[in-house]
Amino acid sequence: MKRELDYITIEGALGWDQHWFQDWSMYFGGCAAVTACDLCIYLAKEKGLSPLYPYDPNHVTKEDYLALAKIMKRYLTPRLQGIDTLPLYSSGLFGYWQKTGVTSLEIAEVSGALPWTEGRALIKMQIDSALPVPFLLLRHKNPSLKPYQWHWFNLAGYEEHEGDFSVKAVTYGSSRWLNLKELWESDHKRRGGFIRIVTPEAPLEK
Repeated sequence: MKRELDYITIEGALGWDQHWFQDWSMYFGGCAAVTACDLCIYLAKEKGLSPLYPYDPNHVTKEDYLALAKIMKRYLTPRLQGIDTLPLYSSGLFGYWQKTGVTSLEIAEVSGALPWTEGRALIKMQIDSALPVPFLLLRHKNPSLKPYQWHWFNLAGYEEHEGDFSVKAVTYGSSRWLNLKELWESDHKRRGGFIRIVTPEAPLEK
């Protein structure tokens, strides 16, 4: 079984490429803000929440995206250690939602300390509800995942096949399929986790 979201595109890229920023702090440390901007544009496009993105969500330009990112930076400001906890991210994103007047959304934090099977069930539930999943990976034992370490990225799909469960990780304007069990089991004491977006159509109790 495979499910992919109709993710936003920007001039042929899948979501925003962090390397497009001219602001050095966002270039090096703006990954949290990027996932939040991508998410808000997606919610405006797919869920009709237009206050989250006051431009055309069906035709996203770099100019319009940068205008949103400038605002989002106030809520998810790059810092020395990054946005390295789920509460830092959720409080910033929720603050932006409040600023726009959107009150129908809530946030639930899912710790990476949970068993990966629990994470799998919740990720699947959110993507089945047509919602991207902001995901935080901190350190990881696998060097092939270095581009994703200490980094926020969005999950925009999943695939189940013969007992394996892969997720579609979107970052830097492109995507890569990653094995969730491997991604989850980082072999480090400190874990990241992900954010569940709670809507009236996708309640927490579902």
